[in-house]
Amino acid sequence: MAGNANLMTTRFTISDGGVTAPRGFRAAGVEAGIKSPRRDLALLASEAPAVIAGVFTTNRVQAAPVLLCKARLAEGAPARAIVINSGCANACTGERGLRDAERMAVLTAGQLQAPVSSVYVCSTGTIGIPLPMDRVEAGIRQAAAALSAQGGAAAAEAIMTTDTRPKRGSTSLEIDGCSITLGGMAKGSGMIHPAMATLLVFLTTDAAVGRADLQCVLDRAVGLSFNRLSVDGDRSTNDTALFMANGAAGNAPLRRGRRGWRRFAAAAEALCAELARQIARDGEGATKLVVVRVRGAASRRAAEQVARAVSNSLLVKTSWFGADPNWGRVLCAAGYSGAAFDPARVSIAYNGLEAVRGGEPTGLDPARLRDILLRPEFELEIDLHAGRGCYSMTTCDCSEAYVRINAAYMT
Repeated sequence: MAGNANLMTTRFTISDGGVTAPRGFRAAGVEAGIKSPRRDLALLASEAPAVIAGVFTTNRVQAAPVLLCKARLAEGAPARAIVINSGCANACTGERGLRDAERMAVLTAGQLQAPVSSVYVCSTGTIGIPLPMDRVEAGIRQAAAALSAQGGAAAAEAIMTTDTRPKRGSTSLEIDGCSITLGGMAKGSGMIHPAMATLLVFLTTDAAVGRADLQCVLDRAVGLSFNRLSVDGDRSTNDTALFMANGAAGNAPLRRGRRGWRRFAAAAEALCAELARQIARDGEGATKLVVVRVRGAASRRAAEQVARAVSNSLLVKTSWFGADPNWGRVLCAAGYSGAAFDPARVSIAYNGLEAVRGGEPTGLDPARLRDILLRPEFELEIDLHAGRGCYSMTTCDCSEAYVRINAAYMT
């Protein structure tokens, strides 16, 4: 796991087991030569038919794989595999793109001797360029032959684009005497913004869960993690989160409101929260992970408006990069967020050190604030003193490296 191989959350320990940590899942990551000499095609397979849930980009422009996955999900058939390529988004590629996505599913199904309807397809990379299908097809055959219970790390590496490191995690819990494991991997560094962000997330579990119930878990987990994540305010054409549950743990099926349900959902939320943090920590050109917490708003919606405005402000993000405790930019962003509040009541603190009280500076030594902003991680707390609404965002700073990366690379 990026930065920490054994992170304690509120109730769960997140380790770096990845998508093959749960029983009955195999994965592989291979070098297909789609764009560069590195792993660029991943395959994730369940040994048994699995229930699957999905959340997708809200962008009106949607890539061919997203359209295919949404159609598969609507059909409601069990899932057996997800095939993912990096280096080419297969977006804005017309009828050819749709055919190519379906061809990826057909070939994968043939390799696994599974129904075509059970194969999901995801792509990430440059928009508007057709897939090099000869290389993709060869890569799928290679990946199918390489599938193993130890292949999760290679698969996490194969889905990266501008990422500098893979993102993965796993956690376990016991419900009614059954040991249940959840695993995950994610891809994302740029074009990251709430309402699904270029973001791919793949979750697995050996728990038995009903389809509608699994969708409920995923919706909530995404809402509390990836949809509260922002690197640069841009949304992608390919964002996809898929969650497979194959029941290999042998537990009684988990249902909303029944024993064990809340703990399972909380485990999924903890895993997604850690994957989101890994994405923010690896934001394109980022040097700092920042959690923005807003409280005391007139409503939850007002708190969200402020948190999003501050997290996406380039003036704020560049000041973080320069370790400049310029809280005036924070207050300014809150002011144009659309939320109603009295500026003369606002408090702003960095890691608990109050820089602003009642809308005015506290006189705190700027050097103390600068010391906090020089750290690789810190929290910014904004209290509007207008109500009980609260909201948090996970984000990062913005450096000149972000411009260099995106001047030379399209996602």
